[in-house]
Amino acid sequence: MITHLAALYNCVTYATIALTMSKMSKPHLLLASQSPRRRELLALLGIPFEVTASNVTEVPRADESPVALAIRLSQAKARAACSEASPQPSLRRLRIASAAEQFPMDKDASGFKSTHKPSQGFDAIIIACDTVVALDGEMLGKPRNAAEATAMLRRLRGRRHTVHSAVTMLETTTGHTLTDVAETQVVMRAYTDAEMAAYVASGDPLDKAGAYAIQHSGFRPVAELRGCYANVMGLPLCHLIRCLRVWEVEPLQDVPTVCQAHTCHHCSVHARM
Repeated sequence: MITHLAALYNCVTYATIALTMSKMSKPHLLLASQSPRRRELLALLGIPFEVTASNVTEVPRADESPVALAIRLSQAKARAACSEASPQPSLRRLRIASAAEQFPMDKDASGFKSTHKPSQGFDAIIIACDTVVALDGEMLGKPRNAAEATAMLRRLRGRRHTVHSAVTMLETTTGHTLTDVAETQVVMRAYTDAEMAAYVASGDPLDKAGAYAIQHSGFRPVAELRGCYANVMGLPLCHLIRCLRVWEVEPLQDVPTVCQAHTCHHCSVHARM
């Protein structure tokens, strides 16, 4: 009798595992961003996804560091998107873990790795990201007008600054989250006043932190960088993949290869992830 019960238990267990892996192999991804650049980058994973709204006030708190701001806003965007996408009261009250709770993490040479696992099967994973540009420790947000864009670009010209992006995943079944942070050192080229004026006149800087797009083919503002190129575009793919793999979700593409082909930039980050 015990043998039969054990066999039945094993069959049920294996079936549960198979069902769970089946669900995890084809997750329902929701990108909490209206950014065309983030949609463009996420599509490189080869996993179908939908875009959902995420309305969050992006104002730094007093004495908040660039990294802390990026983490807080990425988590807030994930929570806001969950509320927008899920009218059920249970999902509206999802709890976002604090940094201390969601980082029972072992830090090694490759960065942070969470020991937190998702529940068995989930409805969706929300992906949210926030990018912060910092010059000498001062945060440069999105310019409100052409004058602010010009002032930011003039300050950045010929100088080194840092781009921080925090990517947060939220599992809608339980509200569990996982956050990873990317950092890229960027040196701007010595573009001329005329080049800067033409770029500002195009309107392109107005929806971008730091008032520039690294990939802009006409302006090409960056002279060199150390770190993730996709991070400067707004979504650090290698860090996102690391999070997805913690939750046993694999991209359907060789992302380092397609990312480098897409950005035309040789990347050394993926080898360390």
